[in-house]
Order: sequence, then C-alpha cells, then structure tokens
Amino acid sequence: MRDAYHEELDSIGDGLVEMARLVGSAIGRATTAILDSDLKLAESVIEADKKVDELQHDLEARAIALLARQQPVATDLRIVVTSLRMSADLERSGDLAQHVAKLARLRFPDRAVPHDLHATILEMGQLAQRLMAKAAEVIVTKDVDLALQLETDDDEMDLLHRTLFQHLIDGRWKHGIETAVDVTLLGRYYERFADHAVAVAKRVVFLVTGEHADDLQQSDIQPVTGVDGPDGGRSGA
Repeated sequence: MRDAYHEELDSIGDGLVEMARLVGSAIGRATTAILDSDLKLAESVIEADKKVDELQHDLEARAIALLARQQPVATDLRIVVTSLRMSADLERSGDLAQHVAKLARLRFPDRAVPHDLHATILEMGQLAQRLMAKAAEVIVTKDVDLALQLETDDDEMDLLHRTLFQHLIDGRWKHGIETAVDVTLLGRYYERFADHAVAVAKRVVFLVTGEHADDLQQSDIQPVTGVDGPDGGRSGA
C-alpha cells in the first residue's frame, strides 16, 4: 500500500512536468503564430490548451483523492498541497499562451505586431519558453539553487516589458491605437507567463525546504535533488 501511495505521489509530479512542457511549447508556437500571422498554428495552440486543462483536472482529482484516502502529513502533505498550487500556475500559463494565439487569430490576415517590435516580441516569447523549461527541470530535480535563479532570470523579462512600453509612449509611435492595445496586451501576457514560471519554481523551494523562497538567501542553500518522505523514501513533487 505504501509503495502504491508513493507511486501516486510520483505520478502527480510527472503530471506537473508534462503540463510545464506543454505550456512551454504552447508559448513558443503562439509566438510564431503572432509574428508570422499563422492562422493554422494559432488554431492548434488554442485547441491544445484543452489538454492542459484536462491534465489539471486529472491532477486535482488524484490529489484530492490522496488527501481523502491517505490523510498525508508532514512532507507528503506539503507535496500534495504544493502540487495543487503549481497545477493552477501551469494551467494559467496555458491560458496566457492561448491568449497570444487568439490575438493572432483575431488580427489574421494582418499581423498584430509591427515590424519594429518583431525582435522584442520574439525575444519575450523565447525567454518565456526558456523560463518554463527551467521550471520543468526544477520540478524534476528539486534543485533549490536552480529554482532561486528563475527570479533573477525573470528580471530580463521585466526589462523587455519596459522596453516594449517605452515604444508605446514614444511620441514617434505611428501604428495607431488598436495596435498599441494589442502590443500592451502581448507584453502583459508574456510578463505574466514568466511570473507563473517563477511561481512554480518558488513552490518547489517551499516543497523541498518548508520555507518560502523569498525568505531564503541563494548563497545559503545547497542543491537538493529529492525530498525525503517520513519513511526515508524519496517522494516526487
């Protein structure tokens, strides 16, 4: 029974990793769709979000069932509760990728992003995808140092977002109000996507250490590759 219990905990962790990889792919493909005005690709991103929603619902159901059947305590309880919160972050990330794709669909056959902002949006999309890939790695490895690095990495997204905003308030803006609104929304989608990737990583820090990431100093933390359950075995996220 105990082995089956920990296998179920591990499967919840596997589900989180799959969600992270799906939404990371989604934001990359949505970025291509918005920049290339690729309607077919945009539609595929929108449709694929259903899989992320299904995974979240399944994960929630299994986690709640574990809480009801096993009444976990200590580290195992922290794993289940934290996993539920991470699944919510990942589901919202999928929604944000879908928003980018929907904007591409809305403006088709025109392009929502003016040529002079193409490089900035591309960089934001690529960075969002890298951040989520790193979040997925953190879920797998339980590496606290790597998790704490994500917040520093997110500073780059904040800088790109400010750069985008500077273009919008520049007196030489010539692309009209509708495009300004589109670009404002896009910047917000990418910024929030990155924030959710950071949130996932912070939740792994809490899962491993029992402390909130904001209360820890990176230099004081040694990499941790797993979480010991109350019986000394390894538990997944």
